[in-house]
Amino acid sequence: MKRIIALLLVLLLVISGCAWFETKEERTAQELVSDGIDQFNDGDYKKAIESFENLKDWYPFSKFVILAELKTADSYYHLKNYEEAVAGYEEFENLHPRNEAIPYVIYQTGLCYFEQIDTIDRDHTPANKALEIFMRLQKQFPGDLYANRAEEHIKKCIKILAGHEFYVAFFYFKQKHYKAALSRFKWVLTNYPDVGVHEKALQYIALCEDLLKKQEGK
Repeated sequence: MKRIIALLLVLLLVISGCAWFETKEERTAQELVSDGIDQFNDGDYKKAIESFENLKDWYPFSKFVILAELKTADSYYHLKNYEEAVAGYEEFENLHPRNEAIPYVIYQTGLCYFEQIDTIDRDHTPANKALEIFMRLQKQFPGDLYANRAEEHIKKCIKILAGHEFYVAFFYFKQKHYKAALSRFKWVLTNYPDVGVHEKALQYIALCEDLLKKQEGK
């Protein structure tokens, strides 16, 4: 009985192994990348990722692997899985630093953080990261199409960061921590002079200084 069971297990493994090889052989690298692109264009990003991952696993030395790596990251971006998308874009940049798609890759990495920016009273880390990446893009590839596209996002990031700093300064002001508020308003004035908060910052600086003098005079 044990011998029969052992033979059956071996047979099962052989059959399943053959099925795996058959599946692999049935799909060439070109067919897999074609499937992935079609699925991507149809908005079926999960299926696209599956096709691209199979391509990378089955044909790691194929000329289509670079495309599969990039489109996998793009698929995660469209699924709003920004953490995986950033990981994919950063890996692509590390593996292929001279590839012609690098400006696009850096731009997309910045977009992943930009899309996560919340209201001015929330964590401003995504705005800082997006700004850092977009500015790096402009420095590395001045005049590039994607560097030019990044300009508008840079302006929005700066405006959001200025709004956040003003919000923090105003919070201190409302709590009557005028010294801390004054320092923050001055910081906003120095670092964000042309984004629409200049006049308000000046007004609150004057108010803080006046209220601090009154406190000292008591």
